[in-house]
Parts: sequence; C-alpha cells; structure tokens
Amino acid sequence: MIARKPDWLKVTLAHGENYERLKREVKSLDLHTVCQEAMCPNIGECWGAGTATIMILGDTCTRACNFCNVKTGSARGEVDWLEPKRVAEAVRDLGWKYLVLTAVDRDDLADGGAAIFASTVRMIHKLVPDAKVECLTGDFAGDLAAVDVVLEAGPEVFAHNLETVPRLQATVRDKRASFAQSLAVLDRAKRSGKIRYTKTSLMLGLGETESEIEETMDRARAIGVDIFTMGQYLQPTKRHLDVVEFITPSQFARLRDIGLAKGFRQVVSSPLSRSSYHAEQAFQ
Repeated sequence: MIARKPDWLKVTLAHGENYERLKREVKSLDLHTVCQEAMCPNIGECWGAGTATIMILGDTCTRACNFCNVKTGSARGEVDWLEPKRVAEAVRDLGWKYLVLTAVDRDDLADGGAAIFASTVRMIHKLVPDAKVECLTGDFAGDLAAVDVVLEAGPEVFAHNLETVPRLQATVRDKRASFAQSLAVLDRAKRSGKIRYTKTSLMLGLGETESEIEETMDRARAIGVDIFTMGQYLQPTKRHLDVVEFITPSQFARLRDIGLAKGFRQVVSSPLSRSSYHAEQAFQ
C-alpha cells in the first residue's frame, strides 16, 4: 500500500462561480453526475469550465467493482422515464455542446438500461441539434442487441471501458464483467457502421506491466477502437483496492506516444485523465 500521493496528483479544491452555479442546476434538475458519485479529481476543472458527465438511471449500481465508489445495491427495476427530458433541458439551458452520458450498471433491467440511453440521446439531439453526445455505457451483461439499441439513437461516440489489463480483470471488476465481454461490446459498436468513433479507457497503477498495457492496446486497436485513454487509479476509500504504483507523468507521456504509434486516432494519457476527461477535445 502507498500512503502518500505524489505532488503531480494534487489538485485544487472545487470552487468558483461557474462550479457553484452548475452544482445548483444539477441538484435542481434532480440529475446525478459521475463527477460527484465517483469522486473524480477533475471536478473542479471541468465544472468550473461549465461541463460535466451526466449519470442516468439513478445513483445505485447493481455491481460492486473493487475500484469504484458509486453506491451498490438493488434498484428494484425502477426507471425514471422523465429523466431524458431533464437531461436534454440541462444541455440546452447550460449551453453544453458536448455531453458525456453514462450510467450505473442496471442488471435488474431486461435491456440493462439501453432504452433510456437511447431516449436521452434522441431528446438531446431534438432540443439541441448541434450538440454532440458520447455514450459511456456498461457491458449490458453481454447483450449485444442492447448495444444496438443505443447505437440506433445516433450518439457521436460510443465508449465502453476495459478498465484494466486482462490478468487483473477478476481482481478489479465485478465478477459479472470480463475483458472478453467488454471487447465484444466495443467490437459490435465498431462493426455496426452506425458510430463515428469508439473509445475505451484503462486505469493504471494496479500492478499491470507496460507489456500488458501494450497488449491491451493491441487488442483494442485490432477491433478498430479509435480513442484510447489512460489515467492513474486512485483509491476512493480504504474499502477499495490499494494503489500498487503511482505512474509518473513521463511514463504516461511515453504510453501516449506508444498508443499513437499503434494507430489510435487519439490517445489521452496523464495521471489525472479519466475516460470522460477532455472528451470534447479528444473528439475534435
């Protein structure tokens, strides 16, 4: 266990007029953000700039991954079908032009929540025609027909995170997830021809080797993944996995160069990078 964060991981506490305004708006619209639920270290920067990643389908995940701070439990099949309209209104009223739309895993739903993902994308495009939407979904328990439902709605980017290298999957993720299942989801999205870009992300510092990272890049690139992001894993509470290693900024920079050399259209790689961090810039 590593007790102390290096200086390059220290961030300024969230503050500022835009941040406080957005916080009030999100609360008033009864919306959840992964920025808050997952204790993202970039919340001050992103919210201060007036952007956020909206998390639909509630704040309770049916899975219990060992890295994630989102609340775990049973959502009892409940779905708020007015949520897509509230999200779209937030995009319109707050002037967002690029929204990352994600969700908790909902294994209690027959389609894993695919229908409400699709409804939200369509509502955003209806109310804000020039807005771009990135869907960061779960694996839908391997149901590729559910992936198709999301793709039919026409998001500009389809993202699903591999999270870690194959060897560490069982240690890091819920037992219902797997590297092969996640790879199949990304492959389906790319092969569909209905999506502009596909995207995935890794957390580093969990004990993976550089050769394993490269192997994971190769397998993602082999199925046509366009955008690859990497960031430092940070332990949210003492109940979660320990940090094995803090990856230096220079190591992240080298991995970015390796990824670009492998043919990814964009690689976002830094200690504080997360799957949705600077998502609009990566898209552009």
